[in-house]
Amino acid sequence: MTLESVHIKAISKLVDRIDRCLMPDNLEKADDIGIIDIMEKLKELKYNEKVVLKAIGRLKRGRLDIEKMSQTQDPFPITYSCDSGSTTTRSFDNGLYVDFCHCAMASTPTDLNLHNKRTIVAATYSPSYKVHIDTTHDWEIFDNGASRSQIIRIMPGLLNKRIDRIVHDIALYLAESEHILWLKDELDPKGFFIMDGPIYPKHLMYWMVVESEDVMLRYDSHTERILQNYIDIVDHHIDKRFPFIGFVKNPEDMQIMQALRKEGIEDIPWLIDAQFFKNLLSETKNRNETNKYKHHLTFTNWFMQPNQFYERMLGTTSPLVKEKLRAKYPLEYYSLTFFVVYVPSKNLLFKIEAPYGLTIDERMRDIITRKVLYDIALSDIPNTLKKADSIAKIQLSERKQIIDRFRYCRLDTSYNEIRWGEYDENR
Repeated sequence: MTLESVHIKAISKLVDRIDRCLMPDNLEKADDIGIIDIMEKLKELKYNEKVVLKAIGRLKRGRLDIEKMSQTQDPFPITYSCDSGSTTTRSFDNGLYVDFCHCAMASTPTDLNLHNKRTIVAATYSPSYKVHIDTTHDWEIFDNGASRSQIIRIMPGLLNKRIDRIVHDIALYLAESEHILWLKDELDPKGFFIMDGPIYPKHLMYWMVVESEDVMLRYDSHTERILQNYIDIVDHHIDKRFPFIGFVKNPEDMQIMQALRKEGIEDIPWLIDAQFFKNLLSETKNRNETNKYKHHLTFTNWFMQPNQFYERMLGTTSPLVKEKLRAKYPLEYYSLTFFVVYVPSKNLLFKIEAPYGLTIDERMRDIITRKVLYDIALSDIPNTLKKADSIAKIQLSERKQIIDRFRYCRLDTSYNEIRWGEYDENR
């Protein structure tokens, strides 16, 4: 049964009542004062004498014309990007969990030899030692040396909850970090590198330091290997002065808003940092006026986040979570820095991350900013990142074909899966 016109009419009246409460005339003055006050606090935001966020250089809100920017020259001769596709974690009624992750790299201009290189990781987990998983091979090479694959096993007993998410993250981050390190010396150091998502595997890092009997990743060798890989990636790019970013399409961070509340600014209307930055960078609060600004991009200065949520447990200003992990540079070089870009015509906000070891250099910050704005002006999501996504993606029919190959395992199917089927073609 669907909603009928009488139901739509009733809901529409409710919408009007709520919407009138949020008219720009009622909120604009208070919001503007609040945003300006908060912006000033972002010069250096502290909580319990610990720096949560600080501006690199002066605070600013920039604006540029999309058409003019798109007509300029790309500041880099070649752009690279890495992305991966996944079956998503599937569970079977014998207790097995498995996720296959397929990673590829793309370039602009196109390099077909590079595009043909692939890394595939199958991450598995079973709570029972009696279940045997064949992990005897390191990398199996195929496609005349252009591709490689590996099965890994997360040891029994380490995961009692959040199994789907953890197995997926380990497959994803291991495949991507190994692929980047495998091909790093084949890339032109005069180029620009874009990761899909954050520059660090933050979810795994969190569970590496949390005291929990449900998720005990501090004992997992694969997670440790992943973290070392990301440190090695940062070290390589600092060594070569080879700019790279993490392009975060859906930023979900809340640390800035939480810190402001803890510092006594209680009446903040936003929970997520991205909501604040959208308001900061928006030139109108009226959706009907958006067309006036559809030809512009707005953006912030760079910020440094030296003490994120997991770092409270580390007692350090870097993402290094174990003393035995190798790092070539001072710890602050591994700290996260970022700026944000707002696309008014789509009401989209992107977070652009890079390690402080690169952005400590003002010229590097400027050239990364210019490159990102150029790519977004051409196409909201950088074209090279779109290429990598299209190459790496595992289609719905392919996911089904892969899982159907299991002859001795039966999917642990729930009613919702029967009702809705595959949830999201883009997962």
